[in-house]
Amino acid sequence: MKRRCGWIPAAIETPSHVVWARGPVATDVCPKSMITAESIGWIEEYLIWKRLGLTLNLETNVRQVEAFLILEEQVLSERQRATE
Repeated sequence: MKRRCGWIPAAIETPSHVVWARGPVATDVCPKSMITAESIGWIEEYLIWKRLGLTLNLETNVRQVEAFLILEEQVLSERQRATE
């Protein structure tokens, strides 16, 4: 294999490829490495919030509200895709 520079490993020269995809979303980086303890906590809180039918109040952390909105949007998107 031809290398441009003697010190660059061949893996760096290899083009990236999709490692995960779902619907219109795809990534060339392992998404598992992006998951934090905080994001897992938000998912768990979101599931409890949905199952108990709770409402958000003014004391709810803005980042938590944003996480819930993103999760809600994804759930609705998955349901819509399932009915198509």
